[in-house]
Amino acid sequence: VQLQASGGGLVQGGGSLRLSCSASGDIYKIYRVTWYRQAPGKQRELVAKIDETDKTVYADSVKGRFTISRDNTKVSVNLQMHSLQPNDTGAYYCHVDGVHFTGSLYPENLEYWSQGTQVTVSS
Repeated sequence: VQLQASGGGLVQGGGSLRLSCSASGDIYKIYRVTWYRQAPGKQRELVAKIDETDKTVYADSVKGRFTISRDNTKVSVNLQMHSLQPNDTGAYYCHVDGVHFTGSLYPENLEYWSQGTQVTVSS
């Protein structure tokens, strides 16, 4: 299984970006997905997460501006970001906890990390 984060870029303050976390390989569904970000010189922090029931949780700093959601493929999760601010700048990573392999009866409690996708917000 490979996990790819994409959609980052350079945007002016107040702008929007849509990040995607997509899993490839012989899988049918991904379960618990969390987006993290890491700014230079800072610790990695949780941005948003979605669980297997599609319950969502957001960091206080992004509530009302970011939305995490699944797409119909069941192997991708998106992070829609609006009203971006310079302090949203950082490398964004997605983490998957739980996958269901094609042809398997039960999901597996396996974890995967994506590479980072850089988001830079100019003031």
